[in-house]
Amino acid sequence: MQIKYLIILFISFVLLELNAIASSVKDSISFGVDTYADNGNVQVYSPTFSIIKTLTSRWFINAKMRVDGISAASIQALTSASSTSTQSTTNNEDEGGEGNENIFDDIRYAPTLSLGYDDGLNSLSFGAYYSTEADYEGKSLFGSYIRQFNEQNTAFGVSFSQSDDKWKPKIKRTLPKDYRRETKLDVSLNQLISPTVSMQLVYSYMYSTGFLADPYHSVPKITAANLADPKAYELYPQNRSGQALALKGIALLSPKNSLKLSYRYYVDDWKIHSHTVDTEWLHDMSDSLVSGIRLRYYTQTKAYFSKPISSYTLANAGELIAVDYRMTAFDSYTVGIPFIYSAKDGSTLTASIDYYQTSSNENIKYWYNVDSLRAVFTTLTYKFNY
Repeated sequence: MQIKYLIILFISFVLLELNAIASSVKDSISFGVDTYADNGNVQVYSPTFSIIKTLTSRWFINAKMRVDGISAASIQALTSASSTSTQSTTNNEDEGGEGNENIFDDIRYAPTLSLGYDDGLNSLSFGAYYSTEADYEGKSLFGSYIRQFNEQNTAFGVSFSQSDDKWKPKIKRTLPKDYRRETKLDVSLNQLISPTVSMQLVYSYMYSTGFLADPYHSVPKITAANLADPKAYELYPQNRSGQALALKGIALLSPKNSLKLSYRYYVDDWKIHSHTVDTEWLHDMSDSLVSGIRLRYYTQTKAYFSKPISSYTLANAGELIAVDYRMTAFDSYTVGIPFIYSAKDGSTLTASIDYYQTSSNENIKYWYNVDSLRAVFTTLTYKFNY
């Protein structure tokens, strides 16, 4: 049954972003598209292609290519208004030419290559990620290891990633540092409580260094009229460390119904504390279709350096400044509907639609000119074996 298969996936993957375990992975191809649109005039379209190839009974390789077409990206806040002030803020030399007819303000290309291994008790995955767009370049190495024991009723997992990114802002400004580096470590313990209940405990550690703000955010807000004036740009501390602890569980309520619950607490040295509660109910609508509903609630406190947005002036240039609403205290809510269709030939079609909304926020009002962000995002993926 699909529900039981989902529970097996939960136990095996330990939520460490493994694609599959070798005992069940097959040569497969998947392609899909994700979309995002909000009332702040941001739209993202992301087609994705992935291929998994088994090398031996224990080894497999996974190659993935993602392309993000972004409209009203952060770069647009400055560059669209600045084409008359400086040629360096746009990729077009002909003002008012073909550049103004582009469908997207920015396009991101993000290939990923990973190698996986599984011998029944040990699962290993490692790989590399690269991302490039007009004003940002990202590189990352990652890996994970899972050990099953206690007759495969218990699993211990650890995952690690290290990124080394570089800023290339399309405006005339010199960043304090032009890089952003991030280290992340996850350690998890998964336990099968009963044939129908599984629990998981996950500890996460994150450390970031470099230029951690948005190079385009500033006060007063950029307009064509004040573009040439000195700016008080957004600026954060150059280092940040955080820790999180999450408790997750999944239960088979009946042969056709399952329930997932999770709670995550996060704290960092910027004095941000957050709580996240997730729940998802899935139901076998038929032998081939699974659907349900999921809910998420998130709340956080503000960073210690965040001040009311109206209190900043040009005199604050060079000081710590928070324009991004994610440095303020806010709440958010998400509700979604997932769909999983499994055909008799082994192919699967997954889809979902989610609605996201934040609480009212002065920083959102300042930058996006709306009281709160409201967004709809969707996913659609088709996977088949070959």
